[in-house]
Amino acid sequence: MPELPDIEDYLAALRPRVVGARLDRLRITGFSLLKTFDPPVSAIEGQRITDLRRLGKRIVFVFDDVPGAPEPLFAVLHLMIAGRLRWREAGAKIPGKLGMAAFDVSDGPLGDGTLLLTEAGTKKRASLHVVRGEAALAEHDRGGVDPLSVDLDGFAEQLRLENRTLKRALTDPRRFSGIGNAFSDEILHAARLSPVKRTRQLTDEELAHLHATTRTVLTDWIRRLRERTGDGFPEEVTAFRPDFAVHGKYGEPCPVCATTVQRIRYADNETNYCPRCQTEGKLLADRSLSRILKEDWPKTVDQLEGA
Repeated sequence: MPELPDIEDYLAALRPRVVGARLDRLRITGFSLLKTFDPPVSAIEGQRITDLRRLGKRIVFVFDDVPGAPEPLFAVLHLMIAGRLRWREAGAKIPGKLGMAAFDVSDGPLGDGTLLLTEAGTKKRASLHVVRGEAALAEHDRGGVDPLSVDLDGFAEQLRLENRTLKRALTDPRRFSGIGNAFSDEILHAARLSPVKRTRQLTDEELAHLHATTRTVLTDWIRRLRERTGDGFPEEVTAFRPDFAVHGKYGEPCPVCATTVQRIRYADNETNYCPRCQTEGKLLADRSLSRILKEDWPKTVDQLEGA
C-alpha cells in the first residue's frame, strides 16, 4: 500500500500537472471504485482543480470554485494496496485488465494530460468518494496525527493511549497518519526497537528517540523518492524497495550488523526485523512456524545460526 512518502511523491508530481487544470471528464470503468452518488461525478467535471491535499494515505482533489456550489467539492482517492497512478498523454485509453479510471485534464500548467488509475489483483479495494464541504471531507480522516509535524508530547500521547505493540500503534491510522507496514518496519529498525515492545514500556529516552527517528526516516524517504522521480512521474511505487533495511528482506543480512533478517507472519501481513539490532538476539515467535516446530523452535539468533 502506498504510504506517506509515496503519497507525498505522487502529490509533488501531480501539482504541476493538475493544480489549476480543468477536469474535463472522469471516466470510470472499475464498477467497485466509486463509493458515492451525491454529489455525482458530473458535479466536478468541467471544474478547475484548485488544490491537492494528503489525508493520511488518501489523495484529495479540491474544487473550491464551483459555480452554484455553496461549499467546496472534494474527490477523495484511496489507492489501498494495489492502486497506482500513471500520467499519460491526453485521452489515453484505460488499460483493459488493470484500468479503473481516467482523469482527463486540460489547460494545466504543463498542458493537457490523463491521469490513469490502475489496480492489480482480483480484490479491487481502491475507492473514490466525491463529497461536499469540509465536514464531509473530515469523515474520511481517521484521526491520526501527522508524524512529520507532531511534537514529542503529542507523539507520546498517541503512543500511550493504549498499551499495544509498537508495530500496531505506529500503523494504526487513528494514532498516526500515513504510516503502514513497510515504513513501520523501517522506523523500528532505525530506532533499534522491538516491534512487539509495548508502548507503555518505553522509557522517556526511547520515546524521544522513536519520535525523532520516525520523522527522520519518513523525511529521508520523501527526499529519496523525489530525487528519483525528479520532473517525471512515479512509476515504481512499491512496498518492497531494494534499499530498505529490513522490510521485505527476510533471509537477507541486516545492513547494520549482517544478522539474517527475521519475520513474523500474520494474516496477509508480516513484520520484518533484525534480532541483534532490535530484540537483543531473541527470535520472535512466528505463529505458524512455532506452532509446527514447538520445542524445536529456536529462541535466539545464536541457536538459529548454530542449527
